[in-house]
Amino acid sequence: MAKEFTQEEWDKIFAELDRDPDAYGLPRRVYGSAVVGSFNVRKLGNARNRGPRTWEFLARVSQHFDLLAIQEVLDDMSGLNRLKQQIGPEWGMIVSDKTGTYPGDKGVGERLAFFFRWNTVQRGEVVSDITYDRSKVTKIMFENLDEIVALKAEYDKKMADYEAGRRKTKPKLDAPIFLSFIRQPFCVSFQIKGFPGTEPYKFMAINAHLIYGTMGDRKREFQALMEWITERVKENDRAYYPNFMLLGDLNLNYDDPDKDMPDIEGYLKSFNDAMGEEVNVNFPFLDVHPKHDVQFTSNVKQTQRYDQVGLFFREKGLPTYLDNEAMGKHERGPDYGVFNFTELFSVALLGKSFKELTKEEQNDLVDRYQYEVSDHFPIWIRLKLPDHQPISSEK
Repeated sequence: MAKEFTQEEWDKIFAELDRDPDAYGLPRRVYGSAVVGSFNVRKLGNARNRGPRTWEFLARVSQHFDLLAIQEVLDDMSGLNRLKQQIGPEWGMIVSDKTGTYPGDKGVGERLAFFFRWNTVQRGEVVSDITYDRSKVTKIMFENLDEIVALKAEYDKKMADYEAGRRKTKPKLDAPIFLSFIRQPFCVSFQIKGFPGTEPYKFMAINAHLIYGTMGDRKREFQALMEWITERVKENDRAYYPNFMLLGDLNLNYDDPDKDMPDIEGYLKSFNDAMGEEVNVNFPFLDVHPKHDVQFTSNVKQTQRYDQVGLFFREKGLPTYLDNEAMGKHERGPDYGVFNFTELFSVALLGKSFKELTKEEQNDLVDRYQYEVSDHFPIWIRLKLPDHQPISSEK
């Protein structure tokens, strides 16, 4: 089992972070801006499963955000409560019930949570899971009934072979179509307050941890969520708030990067044309940041882009995809980034960049914190606070 960081090593980590937090992408607190982020904290459950210095580190990271969506919170909330207590009373918290397993069934369900800073963020009245209702699911099933029947016949044959001893492993029955989310996304209404006399940014924040299965599974679930959001955004006269912000671990990894990456990015970027002039759609992490040479990765091994922020909005003031070329130009934003604590740990403990390590050294280092801290980086977007009136609803 990999050795956890010692007290002396944690001292080195905090000293290096204090020396230059910007070097590792930890967003600074800047007057006149708000930082919204997403962080999959691996198996955030029993508080005893992490050491005091780890909680100190996670709390320090969380304090840099005004609104933070957290994924992979387990049914045992003692760890989440400890983190909330450690970041202080300036933050509020709202959490979903367990999703991903039916009560009484085996399996590890998860909760989805938000931390929000009271003096910059106000929670609205609407809180809900995102689901496909029965009539929609029934329609999908009938439209794909032949495919479902064929798959069921194949499954029955494999099960008969298994029960007769001709097959070693019990077959799985995987739906060839989308029927329901593996974990119901969690939707909460928020306002980011502007300067006095200005209208706040009003939006529905969707916290999602989508399926990690086959590429087909991932695409189907992601497309279902995108369709739900875009259809709801179109209902401007009935939606509680006119804007939506998607935050989370969307598991957008690529089995074949050369093929899968352009397909997914093309699909996402097509929504701006599909939504017309009334709604802007922006996934900034699909683009290369102006101050970097390659797109950000969000897993600690720096190989995948699981985590994303997606903006769907009508109001002016929030960054469009055209603004991505100038991200980071102004201190107050807009901007976006990743807190790369892999690089922080490598420099603080080994004295050199993670990219300069051998493959064996990289694996040894990652094994020391991917369970204790997390296997995902926090990602973030900085929004310039409203400072003039009014905010138009035109594009």
